[in-house]
Amino acid sequence: MNHEFRPGEVITYPYLWAWQQQRGETEGRKQRPVCVVIAIRSASDGNTHLVLLAITTQPPEVGVALEIPDIERQRAGLGDLKQSWIVVDEYNYDIVERSWYIEPHQAVLGRFSKSFMMKIAAMFAKARGQSGRVNRFD
Repeated sequence: MNHEFRPGEVITYPYLWAWQQQRGETEGRKQRPVCVVIAIRSASDGNTHLVLLAITTQPPEVGVALEIPDIERQRAGLGDLKQSWIVVDEYNYDIVERSWYIEPHQAVLGRFSKSFMMKIAAMFAKARGQSGRVNRFD
């Protein structure tokens, strides 16, 4: 049985930043932790659609990001990081069953609490209408 991805889970993924895509790049440069913010299984084809938000250890110079509190870093399996932020004004989109980057039995690093995920989702919803998006269809 395949892993059923859920919002709040943190996995590794070769995230493609918007600035990289604007330069013509088509692949993320390295594996990094990302948060599943939306996971929807399509009734029409059974595929799992994911919206992924990047987690970074560098304070973002531009854009909208939320600093991840210590307890949430621990829950997400990121306890070895001293500081980290989740970027909420851009995202990568992927379909698990068609992805070159996500394995059906991929390990989950951890999961954010429901209350922190609600904060992330609210910030993402607000920022989504104000910025571009990064799509990756595999």
